[in-house]
Amino acid sequence: MATFKAIRIDKADKGTTAALTQYDEAELMEGDVTVRVEWSTLNYKDGLALTGKAPVVRRFPMIAGIDFAGTVELSSHPAWKAGDKVVCTGWGMGETHLGAYAEKARVKGDWLVALPQGLSVRDAMAIGTAGFTAMLSVLALEKQGISPKSGPVVVTGAAGGVGSVATAVLSWLGYHVIASTGRASEADYLKSLGAAEVIDRNELSAPGKPLAKERWAGGVDSVGSTTLANLLSMTKYGGAIAACGLAAGMDLPSSVAPFILRGVCLLGIDSVMCPIEPRKAAWQRLASDLDRTKLSEITHEIPLDEVPAWGAKILAGQVRGRIVVKIV
Repeated sequence: MATFKAIRIDKADKGTTAALTQYDEAELMEGDVTVRVEWSTLNYKDGLALTGKAPVVRRFPMIAGIDFAGTVELSSHPAWKAGDKVVCTGWGMGETHLGAYAEKARVKGDWLVALPQGLSVRDAMAIGTAGFTAMLSVLALEKQGISPKSGPVVVTGAAGGVGSVATAVLSWLGYHVIASTGRASEADYLKSLGAAEVIDRNELSAPGKPLAKERWAGGVDSVGSTTLANLLSMTKYGGAIAACGLAAGMDLPSSVAPFILRGVCLLGIDSVMCPIEPRKAAWQRLASDLDRTKLSEITHEIPLDEVPAWGAKILAGQVRGRIVVKIV
């Protein structure tokens, strides 16, 4: 097809606009693999890009969407051939490279990961960047020596995409998961994912002491700011927190006390430019360590034309779990 449907972001007099439109295939950017996109997903970063609330998009016009799963149509890359099922997350898609909310995408073959055995393309996007980020966080905690025997682990923003998958995976692996959320109504949902305890985010959002009572051995934080500072102050001796988000802000009003008095480690998680081997490892673990029934419980499906409206909802904290976007 010479044209295809896509969610296009354009500069406007005030901010940006995002709308479903027709895009010309000749306008696709350079890449050695063309993919027929079947599913995408909605992440917090997508919400920022779609609404223009943060300068995520670096070139205009831009096709939004930071991740996709689909089938290779054309390839000059030695690793891929027509018919291969692939997953792509990050690498600047939807920011500097035309993204995933489209019926076609052209990318570098080096960005792609083969769809793991046992996952459908829809499953892969039910996981998406948020779930991939959650698994990178879990792998980082494991590498640091944090195991279920180490003690409880905390997950912030637990009802969101990263938090839901992190809660489900950690509980599946045998951890005692303490889920933090600002939505008390989601307590039953979080317990259905495996959370052993649910706490109010207000326990962690107010300015705290440099060192507080030790409560957990590790954690996955997608909130940042004062919440992350409090997590660190409450982490047990030798523990670690994986930081992967900034929903509450980029600042970190902490001190060196947790690091030099308790040997706590702060583990930075980047999913965008993550090298290919850790990507493959994370996707293989997601295929084996994420209960599919729980995945279906946390997933809601929307059509492509509803993406802009849902972008505003995810920023307003009105989205539970994962949103998958049906492209074709």
